[in-house]
Amino acid sequence: MLSKRRIDWAIYAAFVVAVMIAPLVVDSFWLNRVAKYLVYGMLGIAVALSWGYAGILNLGQGLFFGAGAYMLAMSLKLASQTSLQQGSDKPVPDFMLWNAEPGSPTQLCCINKASFLWLPFQSQWFGVAMGMILPVAIAGVIGTIVFRKRISGVFVSIITLALVLLVRLVVIDAQPITNGFNGLTDLGWFKVGGLEFDPYIVETYYLVAVSLSLVLVGARLLVDTRAGIILQAVRDDQNRARYLGFDVPAYQTFFFAVSAAIAGFAGMLYVIVSEFASPTFMDLTFSITMVVWAAVGGRSSILGACIGAILINVISATVSETEGFAEAWKAIIGLIFVLVVLYLPRGLAGLAHDFVEHIATRKSKPAARSLRVTDPSSQLAE
Repeated sequence: MLSKRRIDWAIYAAFVVAVMIAPLVVDSFWLNRVAKYLVYGMLGIAVALSWGYAGILNLGQGLFFGAGAYMLAMSLKLASQTSLQQGSDKPVPDFMLWNAEPGSPTQLCCINKASFLWLPFQSQWFGVAMGMILPVAIAGVIGTIVFRKRISGVFVSIITLALVLLVRLVVIDAQPITNGFNGLTDLGWFKVGGLEFDPYIVETYYLVAVSLSLVLVGARLLVDTRAGIILQAVRDDQNRARYLGFDVPAYQTFFFAVSAAIAGFAGMLYVIVSEFASPTFMDLTFSITMVVWAAVGGRSSILGACIGAILINVISATVSETEGFAEAWKAIIGLIFVLVVLYLPRGLAGLAHDFVEHIATRKSKPAARSLRVTDPSSQLAE
């Protein structure tokens, strides 16, 4: 068992090393694309935590991703040059001026009825804090209501699906505040001290790569704790866990909130590397696509779901840009998903897990034979 654990961590280490050396082999354009794929890998981790370990099939993960993205995007929008050139001593988003009524004051506090909500976002770090707090708060409220009512299975999926669609409609309808369908574009760069994170520089890539590595290792350590083991017991048999005295809704809500925090963090990183936030983040298709990533990689494996998300997006980008497959790339990805579900129900991680177990078993057999030969009691019996 110890040997298998060492092999698992060796695989994690190999993945982290591969992520860290990417800037040595790709140019700045592809470095930016790989950074986006790593963000998707973080979303795969979030889905694996909620679906694979907690047994909660969340079809609204885009809600948390979009919440995190919009919170930081609001701060970066106010930091952009277009917001600083609207005839005011304080920044005002250009789209608010376009949508303002004639004669409205060019002030962030009162250019429209709800523009004052943007005032705290003049601080970039307020946007960062809200990018983490808001997804966790939403998940906490949803989890407390849903899991205390003992709602489970497909009903949780329907509730989360309905919520992400509802929030998307609200964001689109709030045109004066959110810029509606157009989303938040023309953003400033994220700054830490004197360093500006241009989306195409190596430092920005490493911001995403290090974040992913920390989240990956942290999530793995979390599911290996006593709380993670209890959560898996809850996933397998809630009634038995309740009978043993565990607070099932508390465990479910906690891990649901952790998954939301990871998704919100991923949303902020995506804004940094892509320079926009859009209602498409909260499209139903995007949330379902996250589930596909986790299923292909292996929903019961933190690293598997992460690699699955990265791999599917690399394949999607490659196939969609290949002449002759531009119109059929979605069908190809769908075919890959169907084949994995039919022939690899545990995903690619399940296949890798079987391979690791095979290696560990082969190593343990010679050791067992050696122990049996050198055991004095066995020689005495002979």
